[in-house]
Amino acid sequence: MIHQMLAEFMGTALMIVFGVGVHCSEVLKGTKYRGSGHIFAITTWGFGITVSLFIFGNVCINPAMVLAQCLLGNIAWSLFIPYSVAEVLGGVVGAVIVWIMYADHFKASQDEISPITIRNLFCTAPAIRNLPRNFFVEFFDTFIFIASILAISEIKTPGIVPIGVGLLVWAIGMGLGGPTGFAMNLARDMGPRIAHAILPIKNKADNDWQYGIIVPGIAPFVGAAAAALFMHGFFNIG
Repeated sequence: MIHQMLAEFMGTALMIVFGVGVHCSEVLKGTKYRGSGHIFAITTWGFGITVSLFIFGNVCINPAMVLAQCLLGNIAWSLFIPYSVAEVLGGVVGAVIVWIMYADHFKASQDEISPITIRNLFCTAPAIRNLPRNFFVEFFDTFIFIASILAISEIKTPGIVPIGVGLLVWAIGMGLGGPTGFAMNLARDMGPRIAHAILPIKNKADNDWQYGIIVPGIAPFVGAAAAALFMHGFFNIG
């Protein structure tokens, strides 16, 4: 159990290093890749998750996936909270590492980039705030995400799952990520959101806990539960 929790912690942290790191690289003043755009960012998210899965193997790195696996009987319910906490803590640590790496660029950006934009380097935010619709977007994105991973995992060819999941993240990000930033993962959003709250960043924006709890916090669990039940009931995957 301890080994698997550490793998969940480190795998999530590495995912966030790539993901939050690419946003900092794309937005902050003075970086080599500033202004590279959303394709650059989404591709890095996809590749970063692939790398994390290759290194740490059979990990969820997402509390929504832990829930799905518990519902399918593949993970004991007693592990749901420990694994989820490990993943959120990994998200916090990964974001802190990125802040350390980009500290000079954060400082250089203080008078140029708005506090809200700085916050959004760490966590997701809606393009247009409409909580019911934002909730549906994250629910549906996560439904597609978890259902697709369960299907991909049925293919037993070595290496296909990390590559397949990376391509899946790329496709969801490009096709469905525009309204909310496609968190699909409490640890991906809440971990860095907590890091933003505790880091000594000057002139910080409000952390928008309401959005963080309702949309990327709750909606992925609903989407994951629906995906697990659908894939088990329709395809007998479990």
